[in-house]
Amino acid sequence: MMNPVAFKIFGIEIMWYGILIAIGVVLGAILALREAERIGIGEDNLIDLLLYAIPLALIGARIYYVAFTWDYFKQNPKEILNFRGGGLAIHGAIIASIIVAIVFSRKRNLDFWKIADVCAPSLALGQAIGRWGNYINQEAYGIPTDLPWGIIIDGVKVHPTFLYESIGDFLIFLFLIWYRRNKSKVSGEVFLLYLILYSSIRFFIEGLRTDSLMVGPLRVAQLVSIIGIIIPLIYFNIRRKSKK
Repeated sequence: MMNPVAFKIFGIEIMWYGILIAIGVVLGAILALREAERIGIGEDNLIDLLLYAIPLALIGARIYYVAFTWDYFKQNPKEILNFRGGGLAIHGAIIASIIVAIVFSRKRNLDFWKIADVCAPSLALGQAIGRWGNYINQEAYGIPTDLPWGIIIDGVKVHPTFLYESIGDFLIFLFLIWYRRNKSKVSGEVFLLYLILYSSIRFFIEGLRTDSLMVGPLRVAQLVSIIGIIIPLIYFNIRRKSKK
């Protein structure tokens, strides 16, 4: 088991999880900036967007997690702002990022769908890298398994669901890059495909996890994933038909 603490600066612990998220953000930003310049959105516009979207995405991820674990946090309100204590949900970050991008594009008179297409592959890449932080923290794992690639957690061999999602996210990243260059016909298609593909793999992977956020007997991530498949599919078809 790796130590979750990478190193200390002036007594402050720097966690591997945070480092991996930062690496994912930086690589994703570099990739998106190159594409923004290529299609004429402009690097300055995208940098401004990222300066808003990145911190608000973290806040959105925290709010989402706190909302669905409120029974704990209402008893421990001081822990709500303890980001270092864990508890970030990617769906909250995605929702917050979409809201920020919509507002930003309207303020700057930019095409939201073009911006979303620029950022979609970067989101998938960042998620693929960030999931390895779950492995270091020994979290986000699955139910017991006898499969040879299972990992040992507390003496039990379990599904490495972080690995499943990391591989899935990276394959989505590669597909979106290829699709954007070769098949995309209407702005927004790449982003909508990201939502559809990520939601599809998350739905099945979530069924293996043991730490799902719940609403009654239902897994929140699976419900959100269903929405993340149906609505983008509808929009995808609408935009294709409008182009024709």
